Amino acid sequence: MYTTRSLASFVLAGVLSGPVVAAPPDSLPAYGADPQQTSVSGLSSGAFMAVQLQVAYSRSIIGAGVVAGGPYYCAANSMTFAGICMGQVPFFPPNPALMVSAAKSFASSRLIDPLSGLGGRRVYVFSGTDDTVVRQPAVDATVSFFQQVGIKDDNLKYVNELPAGHAVITPSFGNDCSANATPYISRCHVGDAGYDQAGALLQHIYGTLRPRVDTPTGQIVSFNQRAYAPAATGMADTAYLYVPQSCAASDAHCKVHVAIHGCAQSSESVGNQFYTDTGYNNWADSNNILVLYPQVNKSTVPFNPQGCWDWWGYTGGNYAYRSGAQMKAIVGMVNRLAKQP
Repeated sequence: MYTTRSLASFVLAGVLSGPVVAAPPDSLPAYGADPQQTSVSGLSSGAFMAVQLQVAYSRSIIGAGVVAGGPYYCAANSMTFAGICMGQVPFFPPNPALMVSAAKSFASSRLIDPLSGLGGRRVYVFSGTDDTVVRQPAVDATVSFFQQVGIKDDNLKYVNELPAGHAVITPSFGNDCSANATPYISRCHVGDAGYDQAGALLQHIYGTLRPRVDTPTGQIVSFNQRAYAPAATGMADTAYLYVPQSCAASDAHCKVHVAIHGCAQSSESVGNQFYTDTGYNNWADSNNILVLYPQVNKSTVPFNPQGCWDWWGYTGGNYAYRSGAQMKAIVGMVNRLAKQP
């Protein structure tokens, strides 16, 4: 059963563990973040969105973490192809060459950034062997897509041998490793050590980082997402930002990582778990990283009963272009974080 509790109830009851949650401000604060150090990652529909952002905004996004996500523009603006894009159709995996052709066409039409911008970007891709939601043939196609658009072998890391289900993987929090169940956060081990996926993907993107902290001491800021995303986008009223103490100073020039939840994984569905228990904040605290947690909720208009990010066109045919409503909203938030306070 989903756990759905309002932010206010957490504050009033005083039961939210970890960082302090501030009362919702009128707007997203500015922090003077470094605009050249923005990266993205996500699970499931959030992984499809991370791929879209990396491809469409390759000039400004320096790396991506793709956990159980298919290749760019796989659904080709049609829900009809969703099963193929999730690897659910036996013997008929996605054809990444078709997606490469589409991306080249979009780049030529200046609907997305030039594909040449992907050459130096760093991409981490993950697929659990027990994932029954987005199966490995779909994720294999994602790796092939990135190879075909010019991601260098040293910059492309594919982890595909862990017996994990459909989930963000942590060292010690969540379901058993092989689970394919809410809250889609699972604990897995490699040998005697827990697998720290947030650390693995962040270090692949940014290089060696300082060790993670056991208990984050920064602040989770909730903010009005409507300034960037009207209700017609399917995005929620409220989104979240993790702010390490070191990033509160205007001259900190912190990095920005956008962590994108999967279907049925927004705060409406699983409470605070995605933005407090997936491990991103532990790494952010010691490495001057602001972590942005945008949110999509379930909706009837647009029709999105699982609260998924748009990777098939429910917000319009331009969903995978720079002009796509959800991507523009996320980029607008990142640009706000880069403004001086």
